[in-house]
Amino acid sequence: MVSVWELETFFRKRDIIIVGAGFTGLWTAISIKEKHPEKSVLIIERNSIPLGASTRNAGFGCFGSLTEIVADTEKMGWEKTVELVKMRFDGLQKIQAYFKNSEIDFELNGGFEILNNDKPLQRIDEVNEKLKSITGIEKTYFLNQNKIKEFGLGKSEYLVENPCEGSLHSGKLMQKLLEKCHELKVEFLFGTEVKNIVENSNEIEVQLSENPSIKSDKIVHCTNAFASKFLKGEEIIPARGQIILTEPIEDLKLKGTFHYDEGFYYFRNLGNRILLGGGRNQDFKTEETTAFETTEFLQNHLEIFLKEVILPNQNVEIFLRWSGIMAMGSEKIPIVKQLSERQFCAVRLSGMGVALAPKIGEIVAEMIIF
Repeated sequence: MVSVWELETFFRKRDIIIVGAGFTGLWTAISIKEKHPEKSVLIIERNSIPLGASTRNAGFGCFGSLTEIVADTEKMGWEKTVELVKMRFDGLQKIQAYFKNSEIDFELNGGFEILNNDKPLQRIDEVNEKLKSITGIEKTYFLNQNKIKEFGLGKSEYLVENPCEGSLHSGKLMQKLLEKCHELKVEFLFGTEVKNIVENSNEIEVQLSENPSIKSDKIVHCTNAFASKFLKGEEIIPARGQIILTEPIEDLKLKGTFHYDEGFYYFRNLGNRILLGGGRNQDFKTEETTAFETTEFLQNHLEIFLKEVILPNQNVEIFLRWSGIMAMGSEKIPIVKQLSERQFCAVRLSGMGVALAPKIGEIVAEMIIF
């Protein structure tokens, strides 16, 4: 049972309820409150801290690698690919406009991709021409062979650089977004699970697992890979990303964010340590899960990759292992739409949520009409 005080405060009716306090949920709340400061916004999060992919990722400010963009054009054409790249580029710009680089450890050291054959290089001029209107740069991607030796990546054939990508501290970004939400009077219920959603003609009833239900005018689903519970008709495939972090490495030469094999492998320096993730293309079926676990097979695979590709002939100790849950589909365009008169969703960010969420929040805020 609850008291009248709780019913009239924490569990009172709101204008908008957002389910999920990850990057998408927080940026959506910020955009809504900036557009409609008088509206009440409540975010419901089932964990004690935001989880999913937002605080369990590799901390890439992802712009995308050359082979990834080439693969995207082959799957969904240039129009959608350019739209997606623009959203990521604008999203990274917005993060830097809202927060100082020092507050979130944002470093624009550039993105690099290791290639072992020259086939993707045949498309580099075409890609640069298409992206020029977004980045304002003649050569968004260019070959930089000198850095192979500089970074100690001696076993790599080619290294493609792009200056638009950066890295950041996902936990610190999350904390700054939470601060911004509190500043805008966004309210939160953490450790609260949504059990069911009932849409009536005049309102939404959000039934909670252990508390009374809360009513609202509208609801936005922002739980990414976990959204399939309520969005049965949408193509949302969970994809677990496993990660390892090394102990500090003396005289580490590596600086920046790195991609390998169409982005299935990704690594970066975290100070003088290496953070490496990916490899799920070695075991797709096992990694289509929402379970926060690591597997011996993939962890061993990542360690071999670390020793063969990134730090050949070096012995390195592993400090930490973890996993995050992304959401994928047959194409990379996120699902951002109105589902019914009172329900909206912003999900399936394909592992690019850090860069996409700031702009997706704006799109959702534009969709909602009071």
